[in-house]
Amino acid sequence: MAVPTEGHSVQIHSFKHDGNIHRIWNETTILKGTSNMIIGGNDRTMVTESDGRTWMTREPAICYFHSELWFNIICMIREDGIYYYCNLSSPFVYDHEAIKYIDYDLDIKVYPDMTYTLLDEDEYDAHRKLYGYPDVIDHILQRNVDKLVRWIRQRKGPFAPDFIDIWYERYLMHRG
Repeated sequence: MAVPTEGHSVQIHSFKHDGNIHRIWNETTILKGTSNMIIGGNDRTMVTESDGRTWMTREPAICYFHSELWFNIICMIREDGIYYYCNLSSPFVYDHEAIKYIDYDLDIKVYPDMTYTLLDEDEYDAHRKLYGYPDVIDHILQRNVDKLVRWIRQRKGPFAPDFIDIWYERYLMHRG
């Protein structure tokens, strides 16, 4: 797999299980890229939905992707603290065009006080039937929900106290 170069800007493409595009983030600056992990940053980037609607993100965000984990984490830096949006998804791939993954509907929103809420279980159930998610995917996703909850409770990975400070500072350095 290709590895994105630090400092370069790439798109993020989210797909549904059937291969159709779900959402595109127009621009994310690569802060760290290896074959296993990508950390990126963006601020006020254009997002295009599958139906063509567009909107702008409102705040700086640090994005965490891993090639072996079935989730990615968006860390949103707001005035009242750090909010985390965790997408249950396939591991990412990078193909020189974009960071790509399949969105599997389930999400965990984490608040600045590290409380969290599992979201979109009804959407997951509906899409599991519509797209025919195999049982193996369901089991993998349930295990990764548990892993994410452990990471939140243990303040691991992007939930570690200094993660945002380190990567947001690097993002600001790249923005010049």
